[in-house]
Amino acid sequence: MTSNKSFKSRVRARMAKTGESYSAARRHLVPEVPGDEPAGRLADPSAPEEQTAAALAGEPAAASAGEPVSAPAADQPDAVRDATVSDDAMVARTGRSHDEWFALLDAWGAAARPHGEIARWLVEEHGVPGWWAQSVTVAYERARGLRAPGQSRAGDFSISASKTIDVPAERIIEAFTDDDLRARWLPDAPFEVRTSRPGKSVTANWEGRAAITVGVVAKGEEKTQLGLQHGKLSDAASAAEMKTYWRERVTALKKLLEG
Repeated sequence: MTSNKSFKSRVRARMAKTGESYSAARRHLVPEVPGDEPAGRLADPSAPEEQTAAALAGEPAAASAGEPVSAPAADQPDAVRDATVSDDAMVARTGRSHDEWFALLDAWGAAARPHGEIARWLVEEHGVPGWWAQSVTVAYERARGLRAPGQSRAGDFSISASKTIDVPAERIIEAFTDDDLRARWLPDAPFEVRTSRPGKSVTANWEGRAAITVGVVAKGEEKTQLGLQHGKLSDAASAAEMKTYWRERVTALKKLLEG
């Protein structure tokens, strides 16, 4: 197991030598664990969990220079919430195991603090990279009974759907924003566009609530990865129902656009 005290000394020594920030110096000293971290990351751990348009649209600003970036297979918050991170990976990337982080967070009084404050504290006080600060925070909240899988600290639920479609990114966004085209694969849906960025993202109301975020990442001239998040769902049963619904709808979208 990594010695946290000696590791911090190494980080600070590098900071003194290079002038880097704690987080930047730490990234150079932590060994890579292949396959254990999603390519998309949340850039700001203090931001509300619903603010994931950038990650869905392939714009996770916290990725290290030179790292490949792609949209996650699911929306970023759900990817963090439902990921199973091994203790070995946690120690390698953060310097502590789950239990060690939980004890530290208990001593700090994290159980009484909001999600964003916990994640920000991990970044600012302990140099934990953004995605890993989110992962530690969510794991802690679940371990202490503060949230269920798929549930936010506010008590509502969210689900996600994703699909790779063999058309340009602009065409997928158009399928959400063009009323006539949308009616062909999402008929009679209480979907109301709020904002859109051609070839990038869409946010929309569902039954009058700002609940849906769509993002796309071009994988080539004729291949695009779609990620959709539907939040503000009242309970786990509603979340399960909507997850099935959106899986069916994005499959219908793929069939329509590729047909």
